[in-house]
Amino acid sequence: MERFAGHTALITGAGRGIGAAVAQRLAAEGAGVLVTDIDPAAARRSAAEIREQGGNAREFTCDVGDRASVEAAVAHAVETFGALDVLVNNAYSCQPDAPLFEDEDDEVWARDLDLTLTGAYRCSRAALPHLAASGRGAIVSIGSVNGLQDFGNHAYSAAKAGLGSLTRTLAGHAGPRGVRVNLVAPGTVRTPAWTSNGQDPDSVSQLYPLGRVGEPADIAAAVAFLASRDASWITGVVLPVDGGITAVNTAFRSTRRAAERDGD
Repeated sequence: MERFAGHTALITGAGRGIGAAVAQRLAAEGAGVLVTDIDPAAARRSAAEIREQGGNAREFTCDVGDRASVEAAVAHAVETFGALDVLVNNAYSCQPDAPLFEDEDDEVWARDLDLTLTGAYRCSRAALPHLAASGRGAIVSIGSVNGLQDFGNHAYSAAKAGLGSLTRTLAGHAGPRGVRVNLVAPGTVRTPAWTSNGQDPDSVSQLYPLGRVGEPADIAAAVAFLASRDASWITGVVLPVDGGITAVNTAFRSTRRAAERDGD
């Protein structure tokens, strides 16, 4: 199935993890993909892997915190592939919370919001005229369950919640221009963000009703759907792809069952 034959997609933060999986999925379905990342080596590796699999991919170094860098990436996508049909806002920053909220640092707060929320704003602003011109434009942002419920990380969560609001307001603006805007909100996903810190994502798998954490391919599949014509009447939506964690309080259920057993 090549839902994206003849399409061009730009993905931010696509050097690894979810972004790389999204780039691979869209390329496998026929898209020409511009893999962007602030780490040029990571972008090169990700694009090379796609080409090795027979896909059409190029790499470009992009810092979503810099307007000129973002505009250069969008211009490069259009120059390389002739148009731009899909933008996937995946780049983000998530720094640890201070032990006490009153000790939180302004720079940590500003960085998480700038790269996660304002970065998506910069990319969407630069891409929107080209997406509108394509006649089939779509923006899909990668949010988080942190933007829906409390899972910690004050600044990151606020930024992801802001992405949900931007998705709705931009959908209203862009809809009459033929551009759909949606957001995928993942739960815990097995990415280098976990494993590079020595953390085991499977340590929280029991909290998920489906009994496992997510894989990058799970998120890529949802992005591909929302970016495709299969979702042609869907815009302004926040889609949780989270194994059910925002729908079912598994920890509460387990505690209640344990209490009931203890009462027998």
